[in-house]
Amino acid sequence: MFRGRYEHTIDAKGRTSLPARYRDVLTSLGDRRIILTSALEPCLAAYTLAEWTSFEEKISRLPQFDRSVQKLKRIYVSGAVECEVDDSGRILIPPTLREYAGLQKDVLWAGTGKFAELWDKKAWKAAFETTEDDRRDIAARMAELGL
Repeated sequence: MFRGRYEHTIDAKGRTSLPARYRDVLTSLGDRRIILTSALEPCLAAYTLAEWTSFEEKISRLPQFDRSVQKLKRIYVSGAVECEVDDSGRILIPPTLREYAGLQKDVLWAGTGKFAELWDKKAWKAAFETTEDDRRDIAARMAELGL
């Protein structure tokens, strides 16, 4: 499980450190790879190989001619790349994904449970800001979902 928020930087070659706790998740699975892809928000999503495989299987069972399914596949599946964690604990983020998420120098990893998100730090601050009305709406929706 990916939990917590961690601030890092991206170097000139497009590498960033994977948080140590996230590397521990991979180590526990006996793997040094993550699947990195574009997300619905202006950020990237990082999955373990097992979680990504499960996600792809679920998507493959959806109606192939449904417009929303097609769009989801174009965003998530076509953008997916396998990234190897190097001996220094870094991953290389392809230029197309850096551009998609607007990743500059300062980035933030945000664990969401089964996957993590990688945000440009300024974009994260803007997306994370919520009003009292937003929080009430979220609370009401969670109550509808039984949480």
